[in-house]
Formats: sequence, structure tokens, C-alpha cells
Amino acid sequence: MWIVRLALARPYTFVVMALLILIGGVLTIQRMAVDIFPDIPIPVVGIVWTYAGIAPEEMNQRIVTPVERAITTTVANVEHQESQSLKGIGLIKVFFQPGSDPDAGVAQLTAITQTLLRILPPGITPPLIIRYSASNVPIAQTSLSSETLGESDLFDAANAFIRPGLAVVQGASVLLPNGGKPKQIMVDLDPVKLAGKGLSGNDVVNTLLAQNVIIPAGSAKIGTREYDVKLNSSPEAVATLNDLPIKTVDGTTVYIRDVAFVHEGSAVQANIVRQNGRRTAIIPILKSGAASTLAIIDKIKQVLPNIQANAPPALNIKLLFDQSFFVRASIKGVIIEASIAAGLTALMILLFLGSWRSTLIIAISIPLSILVSIIVMNILGQTLNIMTLGGLSLAVGILVDDATVEIENIHRNMGQKKGLKRSILDGAQQIATPALVATLAICIVFVPVFFLGGVASAIFAPLATAVIFAMLASYILSRTLVPTMVMYLLRKELPIYHAQEEEEVPSAHFRNGREVSQHERDLARLHREQFEHAHPSGTPEEEAEPDITDAERKAGEGITKSWIWRLHTAFEHQFEKFRTVYTGALDWALDNRKKMVIAFSVLFIGSLGLYPFIGQNFFPTVDAGQLRLHIRVPTGTRVEETERRFRQVEEI
Repeated sequence: MWIVRLALARPYTFVVMALLILIGGVLTIQRMAVDIFPDIPIPVVGIVWTYAGIAPEEMNQRIVTPVERAITTTVANVEHQESQSLKGIGLIKVFFQPGSDPDAGVAQLTAITQTLLRILPPGITPPLIIRYSASNVPIAQTSLSSETLGESDLFDAANAFIRPGLAVVQGASVLLPNGGKPKQIMVDLDPVKLAGKGLSGNDVVNTLLAQNVIIPAGSAKIGTREYDVKLNSSPEAVATLNDLPIKTVDGTTVYIRDVAFVHEGSAVQANIVRQNGRRTAIIPILKSGAASTLAIIDKIKQVLPNIQANAPPALNIKLLFDQSFFVRASIKGVIIEASIAAGLTALMILLFLGSWRSTLIIAISIPLSILVSIIVMNILGQTLNIMTLGGLSLAVGILVDDATVEIENIHRNMGQKKGLKRSILDGAQQIATPALVATLAICIVFVPVFFLGGVASAIFAPLATAVIFAMLASYILSRTLVPTMVMYLLRKELPIYHAQEEEEVPSAHFRNGREVSQHERDLARLHREQFEHAHPSGTPEEEAEPDITDAERKAGEGITKSWIWRLHTAFEHQFEKFRTVYTGALDWALDNRKKMVIAFSVLFIGSLGLYPFIGQNFFPTVDAGQLRLHIRVPTGTRVEETERRFRQVEEI
């Protein structure tokens, strides 16, 4: 093959190529995003409407239903809709057709909801439109607790102090706190006093709205300076709200303090969070974009000490939960299993070939093939996750085939007393087509995965990509780098094969467990000579026998005396016994074809009978190291009553 000749003529070119693959692969691994699963696009968009105080029935009738009808007639590629109406909240889930672009759906939904605001109840605000994603689950949760601060202070610190501090982390989406009590200004009206003054609650509301304004009034030039002037009637303290005038009744000015009491309070608590038997507040953190989960959590762990140092002394900030432990454990498990597989593969190669040099060549080609696959996956926008790493682990046992078959065939040609270069060229040429067909056959098996749709495609396509590019890289390396390394590393083994006839090469005088006769050896030699005459593979220089020096001959003798070679010889002896048994079993099977067909048919049909007893699930059961207890209370139960029941569970 021309590429093998090029590799032998320009060995340093391919050595440099291998070094570039090694350096580029290591840098890619360091910079590549790491996650538990690949990015799974979900064609679902959520629309959240809020209208304070409205009943669920009114929310469904006046807001949710008109919006659903408009979406059905104006938004393209909608598969179906789901909605839920709660008190003051309406949630609409729009499911798009598989393969459609959710971003285009978001744009259409934004436009239609803005148009619908004109016909919806007055005062309603634009909805929150959310694109669903598999990453829309918390990757971390930060908890805030204190022995002295109240729940209002906890919520205020979480919202105004902790969230901005965490927002600097690239790729982190910091949500509003759960738990605690949001602060707000409370105006407690006295109905009796209002009636006595001839006023209503709307009069108080209008007064507050009229006073709480800031109006720019231009600028004033005084001396050498210019000042901005504004009319600010917004109170700077809660107590000053009590002094706001409402109106004049019977010549007397009525102030807010005359009919109400203004003070700082908190909103009605909608959720309660408890940690270690104490009320607390938590801040969920989501992953946004294509950022790495591990990188986000590592950055959060870096900024939390700085946030804690600047926080009030009574405030305790703790990273309550993060996915990094599970992600690292999962990826570590895959890497360990892949390493064990690679080690066992190398051991088997050592036993079969009896050469640590050949084993080293194969052991070098496997990680280089994996690194090439990782580089390509990074270019394609994939991440390091359990699916891509699982694909690479699956490929470890397959990647060894190309290099092993080529080296074994080179050994066979060396056993025919050919020169090293001629052995490499003949060995590579003889298996070029079968190796290519075998590689493409394995790759074709994974091609249908790319035609899957939905979540299955998002999960298994990265696995198929990892295997395919690793296999292609393995084939190319077996045509280039492997012959180059053989040229330099196996030269010392050449005297072993030239010191004896071909039939004396280990395992060469056995075929199917029996000794090959002299007639069969002569016939095989004749066929080989005819093949070499019909398929010339080298130049006169390549045909020439190499000059084996005394030092190389002694080195070869040392190899045959090594423990590795003795272990290889013992293994070959035992393997020949196994081959003899296998040959006998194969002969029996061929002589009893009907019995074998019946036996395997029974096994096949019996295995189909086990199918109903095998469970089915999209994902296997995963032990994430957490225990979650979900409790459902009757609809309409107050949040305080729900907390009481949870306290009972905690005490158990």
C-alpha cells in the first residue's frame, strides 16, 4: 500500500502526527465540557401567566383558554398543548413536533402573547416564556440559615446579596430563593375610621401611587456647576408613608395615619424550607447553555468563601447539594472500567504474541485512536459524558483488532525469512482489504442510530459518533504509525524468526490442533511463492535480506530466554490443547447438523419466552446517593399544616 510505503519512507512525519494527536487530545480533554448526559433537546415551551388573586376557574376561563385557542390557530408545528390553572397562576405547555426548532416556537409564542394582552383582563403582565431542556434541573443548591436572623432577613440576604454573588459564575442560572419571607410594606386599613371619614381603600391606594413618583425636571446652572433637577415625592422611610395626605374632608386634611397603619412586614408565605429541623432558605442553581456542569460547580465552590466572608456574621452559607459528586463518580467508573478492559486486552496480546514490543505498539495505538475520537467530538460540539465515554470503552476491545492483526501478519511474514521492511509491506498489503471491510462493517452497525428521533437520538448518537471515529482512526493508524513503530521496535525480534524455518516458528507447525505434514508445508510454500510472484510488493532493496549483526542475533537469543517468551510458549502449548478440543467439537457439530439446528432453535425460542419477564425502562435505576420522600396532602391544605406534618415525619 502506498500509505505504508510513505510511512516507512517518512517515519518522523507520522511520529510528529502522533505527538500532535497526544498534545491536542490532552488539551481537548482539559477544555471539553463534562456532564452526566449529552445535551437532550426537548421541543417543549412553557408559558406562565400570573394574575394575583384570581381563582383557578377564572384563570382557566379568562386567560388560559383564549391563549390556547390562539396558539392552535397561529403557531406552527404544534403537536399538542397541556395546561394547568392554579390560584393566580396559569401554566401552558406547548409541545412541538419532533425535529422542529423550539427557538422559532419561542419567537412565535412571544409575539402572539403580546398581541393577546389587549383582550385579556386589565392589569395582567406579559407572561414568562420558558424553553424546556433536560438541563432545567438544579445542578446545585445553596442554603442560608441563621440562629438569630428571621425568615425575612434570610430571604432578603438570599435575593439581594447571595444571588448577585453567584450570578458572576459563567453558565450558572441562579433562581429566586425558596423559603423565607419576602419583605414588603404593609398598610393595615381601619374600616371604621375609613367609613367615618367617608373614604375607601381605593383612596389610600391612589394616594400611595400618586406620591410614589420621580419626575425629571431638567437642570440648573449655578456658578461653574450644572445640576440635575428632579421632583421626588417617593418616601425614603416607611414611617413617612403615614404622613401622606389623602384628601381634605370638611376642611380637615386626612392623613394615612388617621385611617391606617403603615409598617414593614412580609408577604404571605407560599413555601417553607426546613433544614436539620430549622426553617431556612435555599437558592436553586441551574445550568444554562453548553457550559460544563463540573466547571460551574467548581467555580461556585470558589466564589462561596468570598461571599461568606462579606456576609453578615450570623448568616451561614452552605452548598447543600451539587451534581459534581455523581458526575465525577459516574465518569470515574467508566474510566476505571475502560482502563481494566485495556489492561486485560494488553495482557491477552502479550500472551498470544509473546512480545512486549508488539504489546507496546498496540497499547500506544489504542489511546491515540481514542484521543482522535475525542478531538472530533469536541469539534462537533459533543461533551464528555457517560454515553461518549461508554462508546469509547466499548471501542477499546475493537480498536485492538486492526493493530493486532497487522502485527501478527507481519510476524508471519518474518517467519517466512523475509526482510523486516518486506515483511511490513507484505503483512500490511495482505490484510488491507479485509481490515477495511471489517472496520466499515463495525461502523455501519452504528449508522442507523443517527436516524433515530427524539431523546433516543440525542442519547445514543454521541455513543455511535465516539465508536465510529475511534474505529476510523484505528484503521488509519494501523496503516501509518503501526508500521513505523514495527520498523524500529521489532528489528531485534527478526533473528528469532530467521534462525529457524517457517514451520519452526511458534504455532506455525500446528493447524487446527494437529501437526502439519511435510506435503502440506510444501504445498503452502508453493502457494505463497505463486502469490508473491503475482503480487510483487517491494523494490529490489526491499527484497534483499537484511544483514543481521551478531549483537542483534544475541539480542534475539535473549528474547527467547526471557520469562515473557517462556510464558508465551507455555500459553501456546495449552492453547493448542484447547484448539484440539474445539476442533473435535466443531467436527462433531458439522457431522450432526440437524441436532445442532434443533438445539439452537430450542434455545432461541426459549429465550424469546423470557421476554415478558424482563422489565422495560428508558433509563436503568441509578443510585445517586440520595433518598427522597414525597408526601402529598389534600388539596387546599394550608402551608403551615403541611409543615406540621413534615415535622412529624422528621421526628420519625
